[in-house]
Amino acid sequence: MNFFLTAESSVKLFYSTLLGKKIGCTQPRRVAAMSVAARVAHEMDVKLGNEVGYAIRFEDCTSERTVIKYMTDGTLHREFLSEPDLQSYSVMIIDEAHERTLHTDILFGLVKDISRFRPDLKLLISSATLDAQKFSAFFDEAPIFKIPGRRFPVDIYYTRTPEADYVDACVVSILQIHATQPLGDILVFLTGQDEIETCQELLQDRVRRLGSKLKELIILPVYANLPSDMQAKIFDPVPQGARKVVLATNIAETSLTIDNIIYVIDPGFVKQNHFNSRTGMESLMVVPISKASANQRAGRAGRVAPGKCFRLYTLWSYKHELEDNTIPEIQRINLGNAVLMLKALGINDLVHFDFLDPPPHETLVLALEQLYALGALNHHGELTKLGRRMAEFPVDPMMAKMILASEKYKCSEEIVTIGAMLSVNSAIFYRPKDKIIHADTARKNFNHMAGDHLSLLNVYNQWRDTDYSTQWCYENFIQHRSMRRARDVREQLVGLMQRVEIDMVSNVSETDNIRKAITAGYFYHVARLSKGGTYKTVKHNQSVTIHPNSSLFEDLPRWVLYHELVFTTKEFMRQVIEIQSMWLLEVAPHYYKAKELEDTNNKKMPKTIGRSVRTD
Repeated sequence: MNFFLTAESSVKLFYSTLLGKKIGCTQPRRVAAMSVAARVAHEMDVKLGNEVGYAIRFEDCTSERTVIKYMTDGTLHREFLSEPDLQSYSVMIIDEAHERTLHTDILFGLVKDISRFRPDLKLLISSATLDAQKFSAFFDEAPIFKIPGRRFPVDIYYTRTPEADYVDACVVSILQIHATQPLGDILVFLTGQDEIETCQELLQDRVRRLGSKLKELIILPVYANLPSDMQAKIFDPVPQGARKVVLATNIAETSLTIDNIIYVIDPGFVKQNHFNSRTGMESLMVVPISKASANQRAGRAGRVAPGKCFRLYTLWSYKHELEDNTIPEIQRINLGNAVLMLKALGINDLVHFDFLDPPPHETLVLALEQLYALGALNHHGELTKLGRRMAEFPVDPMMAKMILASEKYKCSEEIVTIGAMLSVNSAIFYRPKDKIIHADTARKNFNHMAGDHLSLLNVYNQWRDTDYSTQWCYENFIQHRSMRRARDVREQLVGLMQRVEIDMVSNVSETDNIRKAITAGYFYHVARLSKGGTYKTVKHNQSVTIHPNSSLFEDLPRWVLYHELVFTTKEFMRQVIEIQSMWLLEVAPHYYKAKELEDTNNKKMPKTIGRSVRTD
């Protein structure tokens, strides 16, 4: 029987009825999986990793004794490869379902199918804010249980007119609350690191000007790139008579619970990834939140006592301009990895797969075309031997192909390091506002003349040569937590490479071979310098620019390969290396010979690949 919960679930309820099987509980974020597992282990008075454990990508804190297993939805997705019927589980809880991540949406179709032929499996879809009727209908009219939480009343206030500068409005609102409201901590939702640092600077400046007129206000930022010791400060108790204000991204919406939050300030925006299948570009855009997210944010104020939520938008905007729910990730991001996983699970008919909300047809076609070009699919749309090896790696298909190509070019040690560093590359360098010049100088010392992938290799190798020193990271403005994660990822990737029988060999002096192996995976991501001094992507003829942080920003080589395209103020290529055009014919002859005969904007793939999406 399927159960459907619309409140936070308690896995301990089933602990006594397991009959030798496990309880699984998925979370959309790694932070949540780890923190909730630690909380439950503490409450059950057991050591984390024994009876209660967690598994996330590149980290497994479970044992043979584990009975309650927390994991990310992506981790469970991969478990289907080795255990398609989830036979080792008696209960499966998919928590925070309202976040609608890509992996969660695919899991809905997979677990729905399993629940039909495994009546002994108890399936719970759990969330605090959700369109319960829609999910119930999808899961064969499963019963809905509404469990009241321990939520205190929250008064919600709106602005009379729209705010032109919501960051400045946040600062004003914080100071008004601090000056007029009883003691209690404040949580402010902002979209990213830049906004948080700007808000922090403005707030510190105005608090300094007011001097002793106000009680002590402790300002604490929290975002993904912040070192973990600084992140942990948000949980520390404040001195008597003081108040703390937490400036957070939407990580504090569901994944983190901060005690003593009484006031919430919600500007009504969030950063989201959007993938354009026509240009192949992923854009990180600031967009309005949904009503479900707005309600979730307001609920943060009512966890420990009656609270207040100040929404920096009008009541009319809330009622008429915000969507009811966030657009599911499956409808706005690249599906390459998801399609490869579904193919590896033997699901070939992607059009008729049971999606709660089906993805755009164009995005599916693009994912299949990319997998065909990488050699993961044959011209019938079936998984190849290479594709099966690629599916062993929990990374993007292009990175998987790069890792497998390192075998041919005898540089597997270097490529696996680069792959591990790319998996955390946005969080490696720390750039505090008060030491920007020092941080930028330290970063330039690692630059390699051939490009950024080799600069990342320099960073890791120098850190390894210092015996993984924390002090070295501090002196070079590098986040030790991110480097430790890169080391863990590298160890996991090495284990997977040995599993697919790739010999670990080093060829650090031969940078051409390293760049050829990268090109073998990322030949889709190639741009050529045009007459006007700008770059045009080979696949879509899109105008792009090298990111200012790149070591090649001032060099402008003729041919470059980039790791990703992001749109902020304009279209930037991030993590760029210089390549030779002849390498493209060497690593992807079928793709680039076809390019010579076809217009760049009208690249077609074999008709049978297209039919694998469009026909029964």
